[in-house]
Amino acid sequence: MPPHADAVADCVLAGFHTLPAKFKPRNLADARREWVPLAGIVLSRERSPSPSDSNFPLDLTDTHHDRPSNDLTCAALATGMKCLPQTKLQSAGGNVLHDWHAEVLAIRAFNRFLVDECAELAQRGLGGESAWVRWRRRVDDEVEPKRLNELQQDNEAGAVPSKDGAPWQEQPFELHEDVCIDMYVSDAPCGDASMELVMAEQDDATPWENVADGMPGRGNFDRLGVVRRKPARPDAPATVSKSCSDKLALKQCTSLLSGPTSLLVCPERCYLRRLVLPFERCVPTATQRAFGKDGRMKPVTGADLQSKWEQDGYSFKPFEVATTSRRFAYEKTPGAAASNISVFATPYRREVLINGVLQGRKQFDPKGASSVSRRKMLHGIAGILDEIGQQDSALSDLLGKLGEQTHAWLKSEAMFLGRQAVKEDVRTLALKGWERNVGDGDWSLDHEAHAGA
Repeated sequence: MPPHADAVADCVLAGFHTLPAKFKPRNLADARREWVPLAGIVLSRERSPSPSDSNFPLDLTDTHHDRPSNDLTCAALATGMKCLPQTKLQSAGGNVLHDWHAEVLAIRAFNRFLVDECAELAQRGLGGESAWVRWRRRVDDEVEPKRLNELQQDNEAGAVPSKDGAPWQEQPFELHEDVCIDMYVSDAPCGDASMELVMAEQDDATPWENVADGMPGRGNFDRLGVVRRKPARPDAPATVSKSCSDKLALKQCTSLLSGPTSLLVCPERCYLRRLVLPFERCVPTATQRAFGKDGRMKPVTGADLQSKWEQDGYSFKPFEVATTSRRFAYEKTPGAAASNISVFATPYRREVLINGVLQGRKQFDPKGASSVSRRKMLHGIAGILDEIGQQDSALSDLLGKLGEQTHAWLKSEAMFLGRQAVKEDVRTLALKGWERNVGDGDWSLDHEAHAGA
């Protein structure tokens, strides 16, 4: 049985509660307080617990994951509700986050968690595993014949061989078979899944925004099931960052992995099983429309299309939407002021961010780059490839070229073609009107040391 939705929410809320005060919204001098949305990724194992599992900690500061656990573990949590204006993308240089809404930042933090897990395994060498991640390649004498045969078949089909000729699949790591991924969010995701709530909050039901062409924002209430921009005040700078509803809908097809993380980890087991929302902030018709197989995603459910995706490890896996009675202490209430900070925390690291960079740094100062920024994530992945001794493999050759080529070029490489094809199918068939947020791809990964990335 999967854990109760309340238990998933409790796991994230408890993780947030352990953070220092500087990670939390403030109480203001005029007796008001700040508010912010919270999101978190929770991992569990579908297995019978061993006697040692009962004391497995939920503490976000614990980085020892060697004890498999049937308990819930908060792998990543985040707060935030802003994004980068389109006019600033060209100045980002891979160092500034494009979108730090809680859901999106939590997913980026989860990707960083996986990269950090892989880094630990790389340091230990082949054959090691954590509670959540393991090597896909096994070269010791204890490999099951069936497993070895599968790897050999994959290798013959075009996987990357290692130096010693042993079988090696394209991604060196994978999640364990029984790992399950749930997500808690303290409010309905912005965009299509929350439109009924937005309408109900208006004194006047007349749409206060009228976008004839392109992606609407918070307004155009008469248009449901459409791709939307991040909501903002009418006087806010324009953004092309898509709503959290749209990004979560796409993740049902591409997995929770980002493109660079998919170089390391196989996407097949990295799909969200369940999205947990507060009961008062969940409209079933809206979530079914936004995410369900009979809603706007129905055009991608065909057997032929799914067969094509599965060749690259992808598929449409709609998550369940469940409700919880739990409430977040810093949720939006009348009179509360929006917090200007965003934060994320994993068992390995935690950061406070303002305007998409580390708190205390100027927005476009490279030293302000978060560890979940595009540039720092690529540095981390390159360091892992160096650690596992695959300098002459296709993966290392690919990342090595980034010293001369751009990030935009990387996305066009053959290793991403399957993933890109899935995204294009979704945008064409289901999430019609999706406008790409381009402008931050003209930078290269320099050859500085990867330590500290």
